[in-house]
Amino acid sequence: MRAVGVVVAGLVVLLALAAAAAPWLMPADDALARKVAAGGIFAASYLALAIGKVPGLAIDRAGIALVGASLMVASGALTPEDAYRAIDLDTITLLLGMMIVVANLRLSGFFALANAWVMRRAHRPMALLIAVVAVSGVFSAFLVNDAICLVLTPLVLDLTIALKRNPVPYLLALAMASNVGSMATITGNPQNIMIGSFSQIPYLHFTAALAPIAAIGLVLTIVLIALLHRSEFRAGTRLEPTVRQPRSNAALVIRSLLATLVMVGLFFAGQPPAKAAIVIGALLLLTRRMKSTRVYAEIDWSLLLMFAGLFIIVAGAQHQLLTPRIVATVAGMHLDSVPILTGVTAALSNLVSNVPAVLVLKPFVSALRDHDSAWLVIAMASTLAGNFTVLGSIANLIVVEKAGARGVAIGFWAYFRVGAPLTILTLVLGAWWLS
Repeated sequence: MRAVGVVVAGLVVLLALAAAAAPWLMPADDALARKVAAGGIFAASYLALAIGKVPGLAIDRAGIALVGASLMVASGALTPEDAYRAIDLDTITLLLGMMIVVANLRLSGFFALANAWVMRRAHRPMALLIAVVAVSGVFSAFLVNDAICLVLTPLVLDLTIALKRNPVPYLLALAMASNVGSMATITGNPQNIMIGSFSQIPYLHFTAALAPIAAIGLVLTIVLIALLHRSEFRAGTRLEPTVRQPRSNAALVIRSLLATLVMVGLFFAGQPPAKAAIVIGALLLLTRRMKSTRVYAEIDWSLLLMFAGLFIIVAGAQHQLLTPRIVATVAGMHLDSVPILTGVTAALSNLVSNVPAVLVLKPFVSALRDHDSAWLVIAMASTLAGNFTVLGSIANLIVVEKAGARGVAIGFWAYFRVGAPLTILTLVLGAWWLS
């Protein structure tokens, strides 16, 4: 396996460097050189992003995106000015604002209080499963699922270990419900945030179209986990939790919760999500009770960096490689058919991850008759496809890695036996609903 990793690492690095060097090996004004460069850098970057790292090198997805973006500029595939314009600042701004809001909720103790509230009322394993799915799904719908998984995973672990339960089914519920619930709104996950910025679909319209699918999907999540982990959810088992009062700051909890409710209200009132999120996030920094540096430490800066790099990589490939002929060829694949677009999006999302998949599909949406419907299908399919395997979404990886650090292993098969049927059922449901 180590030898395979070295070979893959060498292939990625050589492909990227050879592509970036193409303009120097060919005449400076040779358009072919720039096309070769763009194609090679795009392929190498997406291969590395699909793997999640470059074997043998200490680099993550954010670093891969930064290297790919830099090589796009260095090779002449994009000018620096074009690269700056390629970055969708609405997406970056919305993500940053949401991260600040979630950081305030966590640091105030709100999530710990919610966890204690669930413990006091979950007297049966089935009730605990329903509570985990509901909390994960609802919070993820409005506050970005990756951030919710970062916050809730240690709390669910503490809860299940304290109750002497098997943590795995509840951690699966957390990850899968966060994916399903996040589909319901523009602010539910990174790919929806991008789609909201690209499409300009109103927040209320987006939610009205996709929230019913998410609600049924959460019910299916509960049913499948209960069926496939029957021994955990026997009716005779009664939970006797010992609940300690969590540490929290009442003033900060109330302040953060009110700010969150105002922000969500602004979303539904038609305010631009990026504007509402960053204004509310900025106002939350105006406090004497908590240093701003503590909030900054909670922000996933690497995710913001990865997004900026991906925008530039895709823009470079689109600028150099996307011709009217290619657009016409892809249009001939009948992407305006909901089942076909669902299948293509789901497959692409599992090959290169959902955020890159949305960026790849973006240029082809403009060729379709109904842009809004196409974007809703892509939002639905790219999100639900994340439940197919443990590698399908960042939210899954967060849960698995944090659980592993505490000695709770979630293997590929343990996830797949629930995630695969859940993905298929919800994709069929989503395609039918949106047809």
